[in-house]
Amino acid sequence: MEVTNRYVVMRNHIDGTPQESDFELKTEALSLSIEPGKKEVIVKILCLSIDPYQLNRMKQKSSTQETTSVARAVKPFEAIDAHGVGRVVASGNPAFKEDDLVAGLLTWGEYCTVKEGGLLNKVDNIGFPISHHVGVLAFSGLTAYAGFFEVCKPKKGEKVFVSAASGSVGNLVGQYAKLFGCYVVGCAGSQKKVDLLKEKLGFDEAFNYKEETDLKSALKRYFPDGIDIYFDNVGAEMLEAAVENMNTFGRVAVCGVISEYTDKGRRAAPNMVDVIYKRITMQGFLAGDHMKVYKDFISDTVEHIQAGKLQVLEDISHGLESIPSAFVGLFRGDNIGKKMVQVADD
Repeated sequence: MEVTNRYVVMRNHIDGTPQESDFELKTEALSLSIEPGKKEVIVKILCLSIDPYQLNRMKQKSSTQETTSVARAVKPFEAIDAHGVGRVVASGNPAFKEDDLVAGLLTWGEYCTVKEGGLLNKVDNIGFPISHHVGVLAFSGLTAYAGFFEVCKPKKGEKVFVSAASGSVGNLVGQYAKLFGCYVVGCAGSQKKVDLLKEKLGFDEAFNYKEETDLKSALKRYFPDGIDIYFDNVGAEMLEAAVENMNTFGRVAVCGVISEYTDKGRRAAPNMVDVIYKRITMQGFLAGDHMKVYKDFISDTVEHIQAGKLQVLEDISHGLESIPSAFVGLFRGDNIGKKMVQVADD
C-alpha cells in the first residue's frame, strides 16, 4: 500500500525572525511496507511539539548545531525532525507492532519512517490525552522538573523568579515551585497572561515586562529581599536584571534565551562582579542530561495532575498546514502554554 505523505520544509536558512513564507508543503509517495530485514517503523503522526530551539537549527550557522545531535543543522527542503506522538502503521522492528501508540523523534509531516536506533518509545497512555505526551509528560515537563529540582536545588521558602512564565516550560516551573513551597513571581508579555499566572496557576505575583521601563527596578519591587532562584527562558536584559537582584549563593538555571534567537546583536551582559561576590551559580542544561530523574518526574507529575494540583496549559493548532504559523507565533509570544500541532485525529 502507498500513501501520499505531506511534510513541511524550510525554503532557505533563517537568520532572523522566521516568517511563514520561509516554509512550504512538499509531497511524496510513501510505501507503507517494510523491506525484509529492515528494522524500520513507519508512523502516522498525530501530534507534534513546536519548539523555539528549532530556529537555531535553521540558521546558516549556529554554535548549537555542533553541540548535540538533537540540535544538528537542518538544510533547506529536507524533512524537519521534531518530538511527537503517532501510531505505528507498519513495523519491521520486533519492539513495535501495528497500532502501537508511540512517542519520539518524528517529522513535521503526516507520516515518517523511524530507522533502527531512532528515538522511539511506546506510550502508556494512563488515561491522559495524547497531547499530554507531547508536552507536560514529555520534554517540556522534564525540562521544567529537572531544571528546577536538579539544577536550581531549591529549599522551601526560597524566592523564585521565572521569565516567560506562561510558556511551555515556565508555567510548569512556577507550579512545581509553588507545590514545593517557594514564593514565586513570573513575568509574561500581556495582562491576559499575567492574570492567568496568578488566578489559574497560583503564582504569588506576576507582571507584564512590556509595561516596565526599568527591569532592574521592577524586580527590586517584586523581590525586596532578593531572588534566590532565577529560571531563565529569555536571556538578554532580563538575565542582567535578575543577576543584579540575586541573593548570595543564588542559582540561575539557563534554559533558553528566546530574546536572542532572532537578534544576533542582542546578548546578555550580567554584572560579573555580582556573580563573583554573591557566589551566584549559573548553569545551562538540557533535559536529556537528566534522564536519571525521569521516573520521579513522571510519577510526581502524574500524581499532581490527577490530584488537580497542577494545571496543564496546551495551545493546540490543527492541521499540518498550521505548522509554519504555529512556529512563527512562538517568536511573537502568541502561545499560552505548550504549543503543538494536531496533525491528525487518532
